Amino acid sequence: MASSSLPTPPCTYDVFVNFRGEDTRANFTDHLVTTLERKTIRVCIDDKDVERGKKIWIELEQAIKTSRTAVIVFSKNYANSEWSLNELVVFMDCSKSRCNQTFTVLPIFYHVSPSDVREQKGSFAED
Repeated sequence: MASSSLPTPPCTYDVFVNFRGEDTRANFTDHLVTTLERKTIRVCIDDKDVERGKKIWIELEQAIKTSRTAVIVFSKNYANSEWSLNELVVFMDCSKSRCNQTFTVLPIFYHVSPSDVREQKGSFAED
């Protein structure tokens, strides 16, 4: 019996953490990643798990596609990071395209209001 759904890649990571480095790396994000890893959750965080070089975007995209969950840390300057926004697009594509496997997107609002993100107000409107 033929299936109309596309095969999904095997999961390499349980969680891919998307964040604006200068806003949260040295505080919230580091604590989040440490806590998840203590619980033996396989976490991908770009500065630790993605090899630097010419093909960084290809590696990031592959890491996202082989993750079960995306945790997006929205912060004040999140929207002015092209990398963060590009990753966000891939997350949304993954959440729409996976038929047999769920891909969960979990937003965290770090010192920003969810309505600022949703309605593109404040720094989210500027960028």
